[in-house]
Amino acid sequence: MLKVLNLYAGIGGNRKNWTDVSVTAVELDPLLASIYAQRFPDDNVIAGDAHQYLLDHFRKFDFIWSSPPCQSHSSFRQNICVRFRGTVPVYPDMRLYQEILFLKHNASCCWAVENVKPYYKPLIEPDAVLHRHLFWSNFRIPAIESLSEIKIRHAQIPELEKALGFSLKEFKLKNKRQILRNCVNPKLGLHILETAKSRIFPQQ
Repeated sequence: MLKVLNLYAGIGGNRKNWTDVSVTAVELDPLLASIYAQRFPDDNVIAGDAHQYLLDHFRKFDFIWSSPPCQSHSSFRQNICVRFRGTVPVYPDMRLYQEILFLKHNASCCWAVENVKPYYKPLIEPDAVLHRHLFWSNFRIPAIESLSEIKIRHAQIPELEKALGFSLKEFKLKNKRQILRNCVNPKLGLHILETAKSRIFPQQ
């Protein structure tokens, strides 16, 4: 069974459609980690620092998925919220590029790092651009034509829940809409995993 490390797991949007995998998920927010654990009770869920966990455990997995925090890179945040809505500007979170460089030079397993299209020219050229996502990886990720794009900026909670296949009605959360918006489309998550599997198990 494929051993997968799912970093910055959130509530598990990217993981929702995965099957026949042994997953270790790392999420810093204990509440989100507990929701993830309820959704995926067979996964090993760790409430902790994904950045440090990668450094300490990267050799133990067949496939690593990382989605470092994207807000400080977001073109919408910088070009709309900072410029016109009074949002405080922040430094871009360089964990994104640290992890890309670390995996490129140290990992022997398949890996993919996901983030949003940034407001600046990416410091490292992405290996794939799929809808609103950039991917850096050590395997070729083909285009996915059948994916319906979720209108993230305008969709409200019911639309996001329907599109993602998640319901947060039973959970007391301050910003359900943002949590749902942070999810990777499960169909895209499956596409990336299946592509990695085809490289790891080329005869299957």
